[in-house]
Amino acid sequence: MSVKQKINIIWFRRDLRAEDNTALHKASVSGLPILPVFIFDTQILDKLEKPRDLRVQFIHETLVSLDKVFRKLGSGIHFFHSSPNQAFKSLIEFYDIETVFANHDYEPYALERDSTIAEFLSLHSIKFQSFKDQVIFEKLEVTKDDGSPYTVFTPYSRKWKIKYAETQPLSLPPDFVPSMLLQWNGMDIPGLNSMGFIEEKWTFPSLIPPMDIVQNYSQNRDFPAIKGTSKLGIHLRFGTISIRHLAEIAAKNNETFLNELIWRDFYQMILSNFPHVGRGSSFKKEYDTIEWRNNEEEFDRWCQGMTGYPIVDAGMRELKSTGFMHNRVRMIAASFLTKHLLIDWRWGEAWFASQLLDFDFASNNGGWQWAAGSGCDAAPYFRVFNPTLQAEKFDKKGEYIRKWVPEIDSLTYFQPMVNHEFARKRCLETYARFLKRD
Repeated sequence: MSVKQKINIIWFRRDLRAEDNTALHKASVSGLPILPVFIFDTQILDKLEKPRDLRVQFIHETLVSLDKVFRKLGSGIHFFHSSPNQAFKSLIEFYDIETVFANHDYEPYALERDSTIAEFLSLHSIKFQSFKDQVIFEKLEVTKDDGSPYTVFTPYSRKWKIKYAETQPLSLPPDFVPSMLLQWNGMDIPGLNSMGFIEEKWTFPSLIPPMDIVQNYSQNRDFPAIKGTSKLGIHLRFGTISIRHLAEIAAKNNETFLNELIWRDFYQMILSNFPHVGRGSSFKKEYDTIEWRNNEEEFDRWCQGMTGYPIVDAGMRELKSTGFMHNRVRMIAASFLTKHLLIDWRWGEAWFASQLLDFDFASNNGGWQWAAGSGCDAAPYFRVFNPTLQAEKFDKKGEYIRKWVPEIDSLTYFQPMVNHEFARKRCLETYARFLKRD
């Protein structure tokens, strides 16, 4: 019987890069050869809309590039298309594993998965070590003076910036230690077709944000017709860019851009400290008493961009076509669903989760609860965006609307599915009744 080679494993999840990767850095200085591993988790993939899910294609393309980096160093990524449990059972058969290194993932499924894997590995005397990597500060690293978590963004952001200035969490050294990679011939990455997905010709957002966008972010970010946002969400979601590196750029060039990164930390912190939001509950639990109208036909018209409100329809069509929606328009569309149509924010949250290339559970949940008024630091329930005024303010010339709603000036365009003033009055009466407010 041959002796198994003793190794450590770096388990890639939402940190798909070789540079400035905490777990990879820790593994590369651990003293044992490291085997890079990625698992196409069937427990996630089987729930996605097939055959088209561009997020899977993005992951696939990124892994092909990352695998090439390792192959140039005489190694490669060990791929699985299975459940994590099955993958590690297989790895244990072939290797004597000392430690599995990974980076923290804070989403509900990920926490359950990691707990299960850590327990399984411990039964085989294998350590599981996980590190902070996708945020600057996590959990209770930024708290009120009494040690309790913040629930309002502005004071949190002030404390965050003080802590950031004091600690300066800079990027890791330029590289991991390539010599510590396990030397082997690598393996073929599973094809998209073999996993039930198709590959499209698609240009994903650039990994490098143009500096003019970062520097002018404060002035341009609210206008969907111009290129005023970085579209780095997908890269942050899957870790193809380092949050530490991006924060350094933002801190030097534009505070408003930095604030958007702080919002990511804030929502991840909320998810960690108030786990009921990850189980489908409102942050403000009294909002779970609201009886939503939940009209399925109206929800479908919203999803398809057929509401008769051009700015809403433009955003929903952009989302369905590209997997992206401008942040200002996301707020308008979310407000319309929850306030004008009185449809449960969870329906909208789930639709965005299925469509957004940059879907991130914490940020998506936080954004929807903000719009519905049920979240921490939320828009007051009596704030009901007027879609027409929003369009006049942020798309004055109608350029964004005409791009996505070309029939806007024709007789074929839809009539508004609900009158704004009527919807606003109905919303306020409904919220006040269930929240027992005047």
